[in-house]
Amino acid sequence: MNILQLVPKLNIGGVEKGTAEMARYLTLNGHKAVVVSGGGVFEKDLAAVGARHYNLPVGRKNPATMLYCYFKLKHIIRKENIDIVHARSRIPALTGYFAARSTRRTFVTTAHGQYRKHLISRVMGWGKVVIAASETMARHMKDNFGVPLRKITIIPRGVDLEKFSFIPPEERAGKAFRVGMICRFTPIKGHLDFLKAVSLVSRKMPNIEVVLMGDRSSAKADYMKKIELAVRRLTIDNIVTLKDSDEDVAEVMKDLDVFVSASRQQEAFGRSVIEAQARGVPVVATRVGGVAENISDGMTGLLCEPMDPPEMADKILRYAKDLGLRQKVAASARRRVEENYSVDRMMRMTVETYSRVLSMKNILIFKISSLGDIILSVPSIRAVRKKFRKANIKVLVDVRFREVLDNCPYIDEVITCDFEGRDRGVGFLRLAGALRSEDFDISVDLQNNRKSHLLAFLSAVPERYGFDNGKWSFLINRKISLPDKPMAPVPHQGCVLGLLGITSLEDRLELWPGPDSEAWAERFLESNWVNRGQKLVALSLSASLRWKTKNWPMPAMLELADMLAVEGIRLVLLGVETDRPDAAKFMKKTGAKPIDAAGKTSISRLISLIKRTGALVTGDSAPMHIAAATGTPFIALFGPTDPARHVSPAEKKKVLYKNIKCSPCYKPTCSKKMMCMRAIKPAEVFETVMEVMGAR
Repeated sequence: MNILQLVPKLNIGGVEKGTAEMARYLTLNGHKAVVVSGGGVFEKDLAAVGARHYNLPVGRKNPATMLYCYFKLKHIIRKENIDIVHARSRIPALTGYFAARSTRRTFVTTAHGQYRKHLISRVMGWGKVVIAASETMARHMKDNFGVPLRKITIIPRGVDLEKFSFIPPEERAGKAFRVGMICRFTPIKGHLDFLKAVSLVSRKMPNIEVVLMGDRSSAKADYMKKIELAVRRLTIDNIVTLKDSDEDVAEVMKDLDVFVSASRQQEAFGRSVIEAQARGVPVVATRVGGVAENISDGMTGLLCEPMDPPEMADKILRYAKDLGLRQKVAASARRRVEENYSVDRMMRMTVETYSRVLSMKNILIFKISSLGDIILSVPSIRAVRKKFRKANIKVLVDVRFREVLDNCPYIDEVITCDFEGRDRGVGFLRLAGALRSEDFDISVDLQNNRKSHLLAFLSAVPERYGFDNGKWSFLINRKISLPDKPMAPVPHQGCVLGLLGITSLEDRLELWPGPDSEAWAERFLESNWVNRGQKLVALSLSASLRWKTKNWPMPAMLELADMLAVEGIRLVLLGVETDRPDAAKFMKKTGAKPIDAAGKTSISRLISLIKRTGALVTGDSAPMHIAAATGTPFIALFGPTDPARHVSPAEKKKVLYKNIKCSPCYKPTCSKKMMCMRAIKPAEVFETVMEVMGAR
């Protein structure tokens, strides 16, 4: 594997040290390691192990600099044939994400800090996998940035157990009692609290010596002035030594009697804490995030509250007065580090994550329109699953119709959209952001309209498949021209799937109503006095709320009901809530005693109800597709639309279509009194019903 790591600088710090260690492990195990950063003391470590370093100002927030780094990163990615771009900090992650997506490489992040909730921080959740060093950090990414838990992998940081070899506390005991703090010079690390604490300790222990170590060159000047001023005001300048980041951390820790982590805010992990524990240095740490996870109070260290110098001083004094406590804590902490925090374990888990993420494929299928169209997409969804057996497949559908894909075995998740409500306006951009965070590799656009094309583009999906239909299809980068002649719906979708290498497409429809819906259908029919063996024919009162031209006239439906009643066949009236008035009118005008189910079913219940009928009479509508999926024979009445393009694939079907001069017109209104639908006579429908039910 060829791995590129992104960090702002390579100076002292847990992130920077981990980057160098990861590069070393990769090269020693036959992988290519490339690091892009603004440079620093660890550059020489990279060169020593044969890793390649590119010096770029990827940590700067200047937009022009970020744009420059974006193009440079793309060049490096292609030149080094990178497989994975691994970002370890927010600003580099922004340029790294878009460079990785535009070059179709896998993007991974490691969340190292308790980021504030703002736009820039969100990029740390955009990795296909988000590595967190602790459960605290995992919860932070989930709760504050909505990162799904399935995307988060917890890999605790590790320490080089040979370099940080164990030295028992009794071997350090000397005239001076040395207390140290090693971290970045930044206010959140609590240097001022630490200095107040050691000032209190010095009043009771005149032999105390204090070490502060960090990269002063990258620290803000005003903060360093505050530290220097605090040292003078507390009159501890004679016992405090500042060490820079070019010194060896393991060597500095060798001479410490106590290590202090004084962080004021939640820490992701606290690498320096486990390094001190590995070295045999007892630790005092504040109860913050991942640091507290690494310490069992009184067993592997001592904990105190953040920003509480007196309590911190008390913990330091406990160690100073009790060599036995130091010995017990040091031995217990070293055992825990050996079991859980070795650098080899961390590196092995990271490389395993790299291998796993490269084999992952995230696919988004768009089908955001009507119920019937979603049912017709099932063969395509099934074919995509067959092609990509191990992929994570999700389907975006209108929130009103998500139920149709409940229990579908070919997908991992249904994502809903609501363009009439929450996803209008700014909500559309929020939806695109949510999809982008899913890190999809492929989108398959079975909708092929402006919304779906725009969503695929804004979601930063690298490979976007769809039709070149002129509906903003310039946003699709894997496209095919529309067919020259009308095609049935499933083969029509197959044209797009062909771009994915799917050459055969079974047009069988499927649906999966749950046991609750099945039980409801049984109870519903029993409550309407339906006996076992009673013949039922379902009748869809309307084909579409918008397309009134698809509807068969009510007088014709009433006449059909009377004809079927003579044969002992009862009608089941189907419809949505807006069909309730027509259903009531129908019930009043016929003596055939039909069963009124209009507006009384959910999608799943409708499926279960149609399954229990002997046939369905319907216009060009969703119930036709449900009947096809459940194996129920159907008689489809077509007029303003072309059956060659819209009829469901099924063995037991009959299509009645008069093909008069003006049809198919594809108009929702008609100036000719719907001649095409009126031309379909009740007697003809009756005979066809009897035929498909085996009564003729």
